[in-house]
Amino acid sequence: MKMGKISAYPQFYNLVASRYSCRKYTSAPVDRELIMAVLDTARLAPSACNRQPWQFLVLDTPESRQPVLDCYDREWMKNIPAFIVALGLKDEAWVRQYDGKNHVDIDLAIAVEHICLSASSLGLGTCWICHFDPRLLSEKLGLPDNVEPIAIVPVGHPDPNAAVPQKNRKSFDEIVKWEKY
Repeated sequence: MKMGKISAYPQFYNLVASRYSCRKYTSAPVDRELIMAVLDTARLAPSACNRQPWQFLVLDTPESRQPVLDCYDREWMKNIPAFIVALGLKDEAWVRQYDGKNHVDIDLAIAVEHICLSASSLGLGTCWICHFDPRLLSEKLGLPDNVEPIAIVPVGHPDPNAAVPQKNRKSFDEIVKWEKY
């Protein structure tokens, strides 16, 4: 499909097109300065009414990483040097008055995607992980009751020998409607 004005922003488009869910990393540590740079983009992410209902817990030592491994026991996770646990602060999030919808998940999703894209721009790999036991992770991390683990983001150097999966996305006709449903 010809997109016309895509040439106006090739760097961003190429970043989005090349970012993938990395599941094979080297064991090389990630410099904390890089992690801080990535987290700064999450800090700048928009949120409903600018509530910023989030915190990010960085786990980058073998001891601190263990609670994540206890809650999501997958072989590919074992040598990842760092995890960012995205924490939602539900009582700080904006709530839509019409139906009571709490927007913590939406706000945090925006911030986590900033993390993933900025990490990719720095040559780091990431992957969204939401399939974990949040109650167990909360317990193991000693989180207060008002703090909910929403996602785990592994951060590391992608294994240069790993195959990058091909993107399989729906066509525009399947996802875009113009003027009426």
